[in-house]
Amino acid sequence: MSEILIRRASEADLEAIVSLHAADELGGHGDVWTPETEPAYREALRRISDSPDNELYVTVSDAEVIGSFQLTFVPAITNRGTLRCVLEAVQVRSDQRSRGVGAMMVAFAEGRARARGAGIVQLTSNKRRLDAHRFYERLGYERSHEGFKKVL
Repeated sequence: MSEILIRRASEADLEAIVSLHAADELGGHGDVWTPETEPAYREALRRISDSPDNELYVTVSDAEVIGSFQLTFVPAITNRGTLRCVLEAVQVRSDQRSRGVGAMMVAFAEGRARARGAGIVQLTSNKRRLDAHRFYERLGYERSHEGFKKVL
């Protein structure tokens, strides 16, 4: 396997990030990179980059984006005010799965969380992603809550 690098995402990575999500039947959310949608993704990256509490990363091998994830740091009143790190939008390109890329990304995310002073990393995963659930459990994550969403 070639060297793998995890770094902050840039505008040059946006099309590849969107393509990762678009290729995922459960995680695509209708994402598609077109001239019409490009401004919305650029604005989203700008907002993420401008926020001190958000970090968007890409995982790169042979100059190609093979993974991506976002970290959001949330101050909480519960658990004695423990800072939480929300790990979300985790994607590994399908041909790179089961090669340790996801574990590397999660370890990196946990390192960033510790560096920022977070005491908890939390994530959600689609109920149908049984392989992902087993993956997160192998990494020490516990099922703890039932999640809900409402589109506004």
